[in-house]
Amino acid sequence: MNTQKATLTGLTAIILWSTMVGLMRSVSEGLGPVGGAALVFTFSGLLLIFTVGFPNLRRIPRRYLLAGSALFVSYEICLALALGYAVNRQQAIEVGMVNYLWPSLTILFAMAFNGQKCRWPVLPGILLSLAGVVWVLGGERGLNIDEIISNVRSGPLSYLLAFTGAFIWAAYCTVTAKYAGGQNGITLFVLLTAAALWLKFLLADQPPMHFTLPVTLKLLALSAALGLAYAAWNIGILHGNVTLLATASYFTPVLSSALAALLLSTPLSWAFWQGAAMVCLGSLICGLATRRR
Repeated sequence: MNTQKATLTGLTAIILWSTMVGLMRSVSEGLGPVGGAALVFTFSGLLLIFTVGFPNLRRIPRRYLLAGSALFVSYEICLALALGYAVNRQQAIEVGMVNYLWPSLTILFAMAFNGQKCRWPVLPGILLSLAGVVWVLGGERGLNIDEIISNVRSGPLSYLLAFTGAFIWAAYCTVTAKYAGGQNGITLFVLLTAAALWLKFLLADQPPMHFTLPVTLKLLALSAALGLAYAAWNIGILHGNVTLLATASYFTPVLSSALAALLLSTPLSWAFWQGAAMVCLGSLICGLATRRR
């Protein structure tokens, strides 16, 4: 595969990932936060076996295998449950935006633990991303402390899971860059996520699953989207223009919010889009600050 086709394949992964917030929320409404997520990762893992393949565990460095799997599983569970436990669709989209702090946090972690060299704009980039999330949580009036407190109080678990997940994914990216040694354990990690979710499903009372035609179609669509996204991203990173892919990924929050609003039939305020743009711009500034002159 030539560079152009590989890059286009990688870009499709960004589009597919951007459907996760809207589709995961729809699936959780019909099948429950835990049961719906367990089915999604089960089907995605099976799809990855036929696309990416199952990794040779002997080749994967032990530190990456242990730390990477624990962080990946923790992150995916945090995000899935954050979306599922949100009190309404509007909050689910806001929770998804909180999760997109991870690009800026990844660079912060890379500086602290991997010796990543950055220029001074990285600090205002991180602050701008944080300000964007605060702006989103402020509701229609933007930076409104009372509204922010009210939003968080209405669904504290969802916001806490999303915020924690952003830190976990940043740690996962840092561990992968430092210890993976070029090995890809994504298929194993997705299957482990499914196993962990099924265990939680069996050990705690869960709402009944209602397999209506719309919910089933969205379940299959999301499972395929996640599985194919990981496979496509792998091709893009290995054979495509990594710089272009990294830059494009910084605009995922806006694309994800737009698709979520469309899939969930939820209009978003102008202040929300302002905050989303701030998150994207902050992540982009952080990314540019890490590049060599």
